Amino acid sequence: MVNTMTPEQIELVQNSFAKVRPAAKDVSSLFYKRLFHVAPQVRPMFPENMDEQGKKLMAVLGTAVQSLTNLPALVPVLEKLAIGHLEYGVEEAHYDVVGEVLLWTLEQGLGDDFTPEVRDAWIETYTIVAQTMCGAAYAKAA
Repeated sequence: MVNTMTPEQIELVQNSFAKVRPAAKDVSSLFYKRLFHVAPQVRPMFPENMDEQGKKLMAVLGTAVQSLTNLPALVPVLEKLAIGHLEYGVEEAHYDVVGEVLLWTLEQGLGDDFTPEVRDAWIETYTIVAQTMCGAAYAKAA
């Protein structure tokens, strides 16, 4: 995996995540509410009580955000996660939906702090994460 992010983009992602992290439960709840609204077909993949799932989401995001300066350490974590997602029926197309929902959620949580530069940095971050995960989960099927 090649890190195409600039140090400035990494800083924007890390700083913006630090702003939403204190509201982790609300942020994850907003994320999943939006996800199930735009992609109701994925709802059965998740448990009824989403508290633990929300914690997992924020933990993985936190790991990814902190690992942007050391992507080789992040790759095995993402690959394992991607393989695990296959058991739940996650399809490659779901990654695009999740990316859109993540950006929407960050925009809601950050408000005016979700500048075009922050948005672009998060797009780059999610692209790295999604490509790594899809490569691990679907490369053999291609």
